[in-house]
Order: sequence, then C-alpha cells, then structure tokens
Amino acid sequence: MSNSRQETTRTKWLATLEKFRLDSDAPGSGEMWSPQLENISRDKLLDIQNEKIAAVSPFLYENSGFYKRRFDRLGLTPTDIASVEDLVKWPVVDKSEMMEDATANPPYGTYSTMDEELWRKRGWMMFSSSGSTGVPRVFRYSQIDREYWSWANARALHSMGMRPTDSMFICSGYGPHVFAWGVQYALQRMNIAMIPGGGMDSQARAGIIDRFKPTVLTCTPSYALHLGRVMQEKGIDPAASSIRLILVGGEPASGIPNTRKRIEELWDARLVEFYGCTEASPHCGGYSCKSSDEDPALVTTHLMEDIQVWELVDPDNMQPVGIGERGLTVCTNLNSESSPQLRFLVGDYTIFNQDACSCGRTHVRAVGAFSGRADDLINLRGIKMYPTQIEEAVRAVDGVGDEYEVVISTDEAGLDLMNIRVEHTDAATAEKVASEIRTRCEVRVGVDVLPLGTLPKTEFKANRVKDLRR
Repeated sequence: MSNSRQETTRTKWLATLEKFRLDSDAPGSGEMWSPQLENISRDKLLDIQNEKIAAVSPFLYENSGFYKRRFDRLGLTPTDIASVEDLVKWPVVDKSEMMEDATANPPYGTYSTMDEELWRKRGWMMFSSSGSTGVPRVFRYSQIDREYWSWANARALHSMGMRPTDSMFICSGYGPHVFAWGVQYALQRMNIAMIPGGGMDSQARAGIIDRFKPTVLTCTPSYALHLGRVMQEKGIDPAASSIRLILVGGEPASGIPNTRKRIEELWDARLVEFYGCTEASPHCGGYSCKSSDEDPALVTTHLMEDIQVWELVDPDNMQPVGIGERGLTVCTNLNSESSPQLRFLVGDYTIFNQDACSCGRTHVRAVGAFSGRADDLINLRGIKMYPTQIEEAVRAVDGVGDEYEVVISTDEAGLDLMNIRVEHTDAATAEKVASEIRTRCEVRVGVDVLPLGTLPKTEFKANRVKDLRR
C-alpha cells in the first residue's frame, strides 16, 4: 500500500469527521447536546451518512489489511461502497471473522487502522473483547478517538437528563471494558463531578452513597439490585437515598419491564440505559431520552445515526429486514479514526421505528430496547463469555470428569449467579475450577464437585448451559 494514499485517505476521513462534530464542547440547547444533528431531517441525516461512507471506504482499504483483503476477495473497490444504499453489497462482518484475523495476525489483528507508528504517536487506550476460542480481539484507540467518543457519550448522558448539578458514582470496573471509561470521559466534557467506585466492595459503596450523596448511580442492572439489598441490610433505605437516576449498561434492563420496575421501585429512581459495543468504536450507540419510557410496558432506545448506520438483518440469511420487523443489529461505525467498521454484526434482537420521538429527536429508535442475543453468548452481570471458554477452563483441571453443567439463576436479591457442576474425586477441585474460570472469563462462579458418574451422559449434541433466568 502506498504511504501517500494512506495519508491522503486518513486526512480526508478526519476532515469529514470534524466537519460533522457539532456542538462538541457544550450543549447546544437545554434538551439536546447537538440539536443540529439530533433533530435533523431524515433526508439530511442520510446525506451525512453518505458523505461519511464515501470517505471511510477508501480510508479502510488503504489502512486496514483486513478490509483491503476483504474488498479484493469480494471483487469490490472502495468506490463500490460509497453510500448507505451500497452497504448491502458488503456482507455482514461477525466476531468469528475478526478472531480469525487476530489469530493469523497476532497480537492485534489487522481489522483496525491503528498501526505501530500511529500507536506510538497518539495512542490513547486499548480495549479487549474475548472470543469463543479465547483469542482476544483488541482495539487500540487514538487520542482523536477519545475526543469523538466523549462527545458522543456526552450527547447521550445529556439526553438522559444529567446536568452539572449532578454527581455520579461509578460502580463498575476499570478493566479493558469500555463502559466505565466512556462514562468518565463524557462527564469530564460535561463538567459533571464523579466518584469512582472501582475496587470497592458493596459495603463500602453503600457507605459512599449514604455519606456523599451522589445523584446518579452507574453500574450493571444486576448490581443495582445487589447494591440496593446491601444497603437495606445496613439499615439504609435506597429509595430514600440521594440517587435519582440509575445509568445501566452491559446487560439488558430497560427492555425487560419486570427488571426495570424492580430496580426503579427499589431505588425510587429512574433507570436509563447505554447500548454499544467495543468493536464499533467504544462509545454509546443507543441511549435513553426523557420520553423513552412514556409507555411503561414498552421502552424505546435512540440510536445516533449521524455517527453510525444501524441496520437489522434476518438471523438466517443476514439480509436486511424492513422497518417494523424484528432482526439482529448491525452497525456501520462512522465516528472513529482507529475502528470504523462496515456492517459489523452486534447481534442483538430488536425492532426499529423511524417516527420522530416526542422528545424531538428524529433518529431511529429500537422498540422494546435490546433484550435478546442471537448466539449462545452468556452475559452474567455485564461480563460476557462463551460456553467454549468455560469448557476450556473446566478441562484444564486434571481429573475432572467428562460431563459438566453450567447453571445460571437469579437469587432472591435479583443478582444473577452462575454455578458450575463438575465430577471429581476430590472436593478441593472446586477452587481450581473456579480459578480457571476467573482467569479466562473474568467472573466469579460457584462450583459443585460431584462423584464421578453423577451427571447424565451426553448421547447427542451437548446442552450444558441451563439458564434458569428465562
């Protein structure tokens, strides 16, 4: 690839990004951070998307080995993908294709546009999303990405009703996961104070809320329930606390009426939600607005269409479905220097509605939010893993029998739990299995050690995961 072509396409792409970064440093109105973009007509919205796609396709071709090889393999040139209408020519990209690339081109893969020279020059942060084989898919983001990321998240938080008079308590880990970091940088842009709660146990976090009176709590839905119960055990009523908003991410909540109701009643606070993924730039793609839960039985989630093109596809053939039909989410990311993506399969089921929202925003909304996955991905308290990762951990322990079970349930406090049932002659094996799973899946689980021959034998296709939450 020609260095001059690489530089030229990057320069044009960054100029296009900057052209449409409006109301970046302060809200443009009381209700919308970027009103020029958020209540734009759908025709003008399409114009923005088309201009960005026309700039990003040659940028990807010249700067990403993954995309160049894919263009060439499909017999396409960058000018063939120059508008939203052209996207259908580009087959959906899924996680397995990225993992194959990461395996063949360790350690980073070639699906991003961040090379070593650029990483040394203006690298910002690396995030990771594990695949079913345990091969990490890493995404290196630049300082330019940080700017666009914090701007997009500020727009989302502003839509949810957060203002400089608030203070936020972030009860989420600061590992290689995008959620907490994205919230923090948005708060910085919005001049909203925050209290970082990573590394604290639940007793300490309950004390922080009681003493320092934050107005917004950020965590997973499951943890919101757990923390509320811990407060009650300490004699502190979460419903009487200072918390007025609960921002959740990492697992479904707003689209599950009983879960949302349980959290909101426990805290006497409104639940709002982030939706996004590590692969398609680690900022918020979907978010709540003041009107998103006008109908208690059916919430909606906005998607930022000026920075991402969102589609729904049929799970069987990966072809687009019509507005009003249920399908899997696919994202074309148009808001990143390092990880713009064409038609990445995020893979959540929903239904789209293009009618203008009563809040004034014109961007597409996900009806019922996002509450189901197409694949066998396990989501436990915001930590995502595949059954094959669990199997790899179980089989790494010497002497464990051939059969095992994964049982997922919800306790009386509303916290999702995972229990692994294995066969072994030594009960002390439980800690070894738990340790292997912590190492591979970054989650704590319970382990039951049963005598050899206890579990039923698999005679056909194994179905080892029993999700009792459903």
